[in-house]
Parts: sequence; C-alpha cells; structure tokens
Amino acid sequence: MCILGTNNKGETEMTQKYKITDETKKIAGTTFYRIEALKNFGDVKAGDKGGWIERKGNLSQAGNCWVGDNAQVHGTAKVSDNAQVYGNAWVYGKARVSGDAVVRHKAVVSGTAWVYDNAVVNGNAVVIGKAVVSDNAVVSDNAQVNGNARVFGNAKVNGNALVFGDAVVSGDALVSEGHVNGKAEVYGTAKAQVYGKAKVYGMD
Repeated sequence: MCILGTNNKGETEMTQKYKITDETKKIAGTTFYRIEALKNFGDVKAGDKGGWIERKGNLSQAGNCWVGDNAQVHGTAKVSDNAQVYGNAWVYGKARVSGDAVVRHKAVVSGTAWVYDNAVVNGNAVVIGKAVVSDNAVVSDNAQVNGNARVFGNAKVNGNALVFGDAVVSGDALVSEGHVNGKAEVYGTAKAQVYGKAKVYGMD
C-alpha cells in the first residue's frame, strides 16, 4: 500500500518508492519479502518486482538504489544512494552498499564491509569482515577481500586472488592470483603474492 505524506503546503505526495509485498520465502530461519516499485526511478518502472529484503531498513526509499532479480539483503545491511544489487547477489550482516556501487551475479558482501563510489563486486566474489571497496575498484571472479583490507582507485582484484589483513590495493593495481596479506601495499602489480609489510610498486 502506497504511503502518502503531506508537505509544507498541505499537498499530498508519495513518500515511498517501493513497498514490501506479501510474497515471502524463508532461508535458514530468516523471512525475506519481495519488493515492488511504486514509481518510476532510474531504470525501474512502477510495478516492477524486485529482489528480496528482510526489512525496509535494508533498502533506502531515497535515490535510485534498488535490489533486483533474486538478490537478497538482510540483517541490518543497507543499500542506499544509487547503488544496485541484483542477480543472485547477497548482502547481509551490517554491510553497506552505497554511492553508485554495483553488487551483482553471485557476489557476497557481509560483515561490516562497505562497497561505495563506483565500485563493482561481481561474479562469485566475496567482500567480508571490515573490508572496503571504493572508487572505481572491481572485485570479481572468485576473489575475496576481507579483514581490514582496502581496495580502491582503479584497482582490480580477480581470479582466485585473496586480499586480507590490513592490505591495501590501489592505483591501477591488478591482483589476479595469490595472496596480499598483513600490511602490504600493492600498486600496479599483477599475480601478486605479497605478505607482511611489503610494498610493491609498478611491477609486472
């Protein structure tokens, strides 16, 4: 049911862009509700069925953000601004997806992880723990970013790469295999296997 509000001029106006429908499913004791758009915004049209959320707090009523397809968002996780979560993606825990970020395919974002700006997480990628993926960074394939790791700039983490600990991957870096661990910093390198406090700059 569309909820109407009143502005300062006493005019009625729509205050919600989507509603929670009666269509539900239960996974591991959590009940998910299908959402439906109440108005046109972004690429979404009024009446479009979206993905699944546990509560209204999982998806902001502001901006063009959307949870589509069979994507699921639950816990106290939140999708806001113009962020898009779709495909079979899963966002949960206290994770945040904001800005113009995209989480799609079978990607998972959880814990207190934050994906924002124009970052993309797709494929079977996992971003967990306190990890942050931002700017124009892309995490894809079977890559994992966890712990306190940060991936930003135009960096790409893909393949079977694992970035964890307090590691930083930034600039135009490419990590496609191996591990980046500890307090390592990686800039412009491929197939990195970096541990401890190492710093790698401009290596092929």
